[in-house]
Amino acid sequence: MLKKTLLALAILALLMVVYGLDLHQYLDLAALQERRGELDGLLDAHPLWFMLGFFLVYVVVTALSIPGAAVMTLAGGFLFGLLWGALLVSLASTLGATLAFMIARFLFHDAVQQRYGDKLRTLNRGIEREGAFYLFALRLVPIFPFFVINIAMALTPLKAMPFMLVSWVGMLPATVVYVNAGTQLARIDSAGDVLSPVLIGSFVLLGLFPLITKRIMEWTKRRRALKGWKKPSTFDRNLVVIGAGSGGLVAALIAATVKARVSLIERDKMGGDCLNTGCVPSKALIRSAAFMAQAKKADQLGFSQVQATVNLKDVMARVQRVIKTIEPHDSVERFESLGVDCIQGEARIISPWEVEVEGRRLTTRNIIVATGSAPFVPPIPGLDEIDYLTTDSLWSLETQARRLVVLGGGPIGCELSQAFARLGSKVTQVEMAGQLLGREDEDAAEFTRQNLLNDGVDVRLNHKATRVEALDEGGFRLHLQTPEGEITVEGDRLLVAVGRRAVTEKLGLGQLGITTRPNGTIETDAFLRTRVPNIFACGDVAGPFQFTHAASHQAWHAAVNALFGWAKRFRVDYRFLPWVTFTEPQVARLGLNERDAQERGVTVEVTRYDFAELDRAIADESASGFVKVLTPPGKDRILGATIVGPQAGELISQFTLAMKNGIGLNKLLSTIYPYPTLGEANKFAAGNWKKAHAPQGVLRLMERLFRWQC
Repeated sequence: MLKKTLLALAILALLMVVYGLDLHQYLDLAALQERRGELDGLLDAHPLWFMLGFFLVYVVVTALSIPGAAVMTLAGGFLFGLLWGALLVSLASTLGATLAFMIARFLFHDAVQQRYGDKLRTLNRGIEREGAFYLFALRLVPIFPFFVINIAMALTPLKAMPFMLVSWVGMLPATVVYVNAGTQLARIDSAGDVLSPVLIGSFVLLGLFPLITKRIMEWTKRRRALKGWKKPSTFDRNLVVIGAGSGGLVAALIAATVKARVSLIERDKMGGDCLNTGCVPSKALIRSAAFMAQAKKADQLGFSQVQATVNLKDVMARVQRVIKTIEPHDSVERFESLGVDCIQGEARIISPWEVEVEGRRLTTRNIIVATGSAPFVPPIPGLDEIDYLTTDSLWSLETQARRLVVLGGGPIGCELSQAFARLGSKVTQVEMAGQLLGREDEDAAEFTRQNLLNDGVDVRLNHKATRVEALDEGGFRLHLQTPEGEITVEGDRLLVAVGRRAVTEKLGLGQLGITTRPNGTIETDAFLRTRVPNIFACGDVAGPFQFTHAASHQAWHAAVNALFGWAKRFRVDYRFLPWVTFTEPQVARLGLNERDAQERGVTVEVTRYDFAELDRAIADESASGFVKVLTPPGKDRILGATIVGPQAGELISQFTLAMKNGIGLNKLLSTIYPYPTLGEANKFAAGNWKKAHAPQGVLRLMERLFRWQC
């Protein structure tokens, strides 16, 4: 610790000398040009000492991360010429960068890794595997300033010797270009010299260099990823999409729309989880449960007696009818009519350009993996001894479970717990965390919990399932660990709804070197490319969001980047991605919430409006919930919104449109909404923000003016 303190003090002292004596003023191109005659004289008189002094100053400037390295690189050109200038600058910049690397490693590496090691685990593995290549790419195409790269790499496992060698090779081309530009600057004696073809050419090369090197790096990375694989001489199709869920259907549709030859492979049912076991059936069930809840509260609407009897078999028959009605939208017949070649079977990727399915081998220029996800079943002892339910098997139920236990407090667990409680089951919901809906703000989660309790759900937070015990008389006993000790809960059926896992088995990703993240999703870059540049992934299998609309959003990017990436690529953007939990009231979310803002250290202003004040909500007997908007302090720019209330999933789209198009709260407030509608809640939230920022001084003057007029 003492050595680190002394080194930090020494560096601080050097910086104080540099800035205290205003020495950094000499690291200015204009200042160097003014003293060009004096510098040339020193160089002629003492060439070796002058070159050594320049070298040492460059090393110190780089090692201490003092702004001016770029100017000194140009200066190296107009002082020493291309050959000697490039040699001096190349060696000095490499030595200085390595010193900065070693200083940062000595001072900060251990502390950063100890504190953030868990979060940096994936990055560390990537650096250990391909750190030299990443560094080379950053040196060739400096996305970040070099001093930032020096310090950032010091915090990773990359060793000093590879850092130095790769930095030297990676910075050399740019050094030559900059030094060459500097040799031309030395020739500027009049305005006409600026139009010198050589000087113009030098600066054109300086501007084109990052683009050229970026293309070279992409070509090199592509060659490395495809090394060892033989590319077919011809291709049967432009694109093969594996998986006909939300992401795969959209990707195939986009390809067919632009007249590409595309095959869509599905091993099970068209429409994937969303149509068959996810969004569609769950929302159909929720609608039936909502009717039952309304019937139970008929007196609030002025009815003295309304009777309804639940027959789960009939309810599930309705669910299947809804699926069958929507099914043609995702059918083989429809997509084949649109130009998609639909294939039924298990797909396996056998090379970057070949997919095998049911004995057929398809050749394709690009592949999109959209195989979705499946319910995750935790390894709870005894779970396999009972006939538990998941969101895949739930829809075959025909008999109402008298006592239903739901494992999971996420969106799926909350939606199904409330639905089955409203249909008449005695539901116990078990969540190991301290709140439901872990990604939402505490007030939104607590509001949801209270409404579940009102519907009869026995919500158990901070309860961890430890084992399941099958009972002789039927049913089961679930053992739970709580802060107060172990307890048990008995039930007739157990629904496991603790999340979903990406489906990647049998695809053959391992032999291609395509890696997955710790949560099982496929690793992709910002363009949804895997490690193999012509293989893309989208939807649940890619993450980070498991929503149908997120899959569709990604599918557009994956398809367009696969087909047109040679000309233009598009980064996938999640900033304006909303999501909804379809409990009643609904919970909708977009952008930052208070939890996120606090974790990221973002200062925000929070504005609320309660549905209890909204006329339409009062008329509908749904006057509970709130609209919460986050903005920068004193500004009306929307950073995020959370809506808990009736039709929140519909209302959040107004904020999505506003954020996407830079519309602030002032313009929302000036928008005309029909009366009475739920949409007015968003306007009144904007009005509350406006009231909080009313110009009080101006209002006092106006008050005096109106009094004087009276």
